[in-house]
Amino acid sequence: MLTQQRKAHILHVLKQTGQVIAKQLSQELDLSEDTIRRDLRELAADGLLQRVHGGALPASPALADFSGRQTIATDGKQAIGRAAAAMIRPNQVIFIDGGTTAVQLARQLPPDLVATIVTHSPSVAVELVNYPNITVDLIGGRLFKHSVVAVGASAIEAIGRYRADIYFMGATGIHPEIGLTTGDSEEAAVKRMLCHHAAETVVLASREKLGAASPYLVVSMNDVQCLVVERDTPQESLQAYTEMDLTIIKA
Repeated sequence: MLTQQRKAHILHVLKQTGQVIAKQLSQELDLSEDTIRRDLRELAADGLLQRVHGGALPASPALADFSGRQTIATDGKQAIGRAAAAMIRPNQVIFIDGGTTAVQLARQLPPDLVATIVTHSPSVAVELVNYPNITVDLIGGRLFKHSVVAVGASAIEAIGRYRADIYFMGATGIHPEIGLTTGDSEEAAVKRMLCHHAAETVVLASREKLGAASPYLVVSMNDVQCLVVERDTPQESLQAYTEMDLTIIKA
């Protein structure tokens, strides 16, 4: 089997089953594991999958930059934002993450909501300018332009001064075994701090992120309490999360 044929087969298996196990694939194709691992490295370098221990998972399309992600599953993100906004109660302190789904959440908030919103996303903060009863605390730091969020030591230090009721988290990868992942180590550190300083973490889980993985771990699935997903998300995609006693809200 030629290299391109092997790679095409690997991507086909990944699409059909949601994962590739190197040992299993080497036995199926009667090839060495070294050959399969080399193919996985090259496919990962091309952004076509995410290598994990023993094999590979789908790479998240949400690794595109902020402007690129604005065109992905916009209707689903609006629905998720609407469902998440309905979870907020008056006078709560809320962490809202960066990202396009978080922007949709901000747009769906009731115009008379009384709350304090803490965010490291300038994009989210701007959406809240015309809400007269929402206090907006904008976390500062170095601007990570890819995601348009503040990162770095100053951002993490500022987050440590809050205790929020809910953290609405975005992640580029959501996997029952790997956990919540994203594409930048500093962004992952900020998300982790937000999670640890909130009473409840709710993950905004648009369909393209489920079962996918990115290079940097944020937290395990044990650290979150709820997923908000699109209404038509297949039940088989949610089964593993249901078995972990996570609350699943279909938007």
